[in-house]
This record gives sequence, C-alpha cells and structure tokens, in this order.
Amino acid sequence: MAAANLTLINALRETAQRLRNGAHYAWGNHGSCNCGNLTQVVTKLSKEEILQYAHTGIGEWTELAEDYCGVTDAPAGLLITKLQQVGLTPSDIHNLEYLEDKKVLERLPGGFRWLQRNVREDVIIYFETYATLLEEQLVDSVEINMMELLTPSETVAVS
Repeated sequence: MAAANLTLINALRETAQRLRNGAHYAWGNHGSCNCGNLTQVVTKLSKEEILQYAHTGIGEWTELAEDYCGVTDAPAGLLITKLQQVGLTPSDIHNLEYLEDKKVLERLPGGFRWLQRNVREDVIIYFETYATLLEEQLVDSVEINMMELLTPSETVAVS
C-alpha cells in the first residue's frame, strides 16, 4: 500500500470531489479514467495532455506503471513518475485503476464488497475510503513525546 502522506491523501480527496462534481469520466480513456483523473489533480495537466503523454507508452495504466523505466524518462514515464512522487507504487496504480486493494475494500462503508472499475460512484467511494485509510495510517504513525512539549518548569512538576 502507498506511503501515507498528506499530498496523496489530498489528491485522492480532490479527485473524488471533482468526480462527484461532474468531472469528465471515461474508464477507457487514459486522460479521464480512474488514474487519469488522479493524474489531472497531481500534475495539473488536462485530460487531453495526459492522453497525449500516455499514448507514447504501450498499454493501460497498469502496463505503463509496470513497464516504467526511470532512466529513459519518456513522456508516459513522466506521468508514472508524478504518481510515484506522491507515494504510489506500480501495484497501487493497478489497484486504483481496477479498484482492487482488499485493504481499501474491507474499509468501505457498509463492509467489504467488490466495486466496478468503470462506475463513477464506485471510483468516488474507493478514492474517499483510500484517503481515509491513509489518513488513519498517517495519524497512527505520529509519535508525540509529551515531555518535549512541556516547558522546563512543567517538566520538573511532572517528574
């Protein structure tokens, strides 16, 4: 699963909100599918620009992510690089495109169920649930040393 971070959490939430508000969605189009919509948020590129870059590679988002070579930095690789920079791995990209991460599916409101990769409402709930799961992981990873928060005089009183 992706590394929990605010940039990715916010991008997932913004993508879900944009889809909820009527952003163009077409699962068979690199620029406006699940990963295409997320890439629009992450890169600020249009769906047309993403489609143009994606067509420099071969295959769907899953294949683009698996075949990516960080050395060549081809335009399709640029899109994958941007997704990786926000914490996604090739497996995460596959799971976002196909709505398949079981950890996310187990956390869906109402419990585990399979979602349809090409249904806007399913994409929205998956992205929102994924963002919530990552947010919880991020909060759980924060360690606070209460002694460091206290002033020297308060530390003496606590000791």
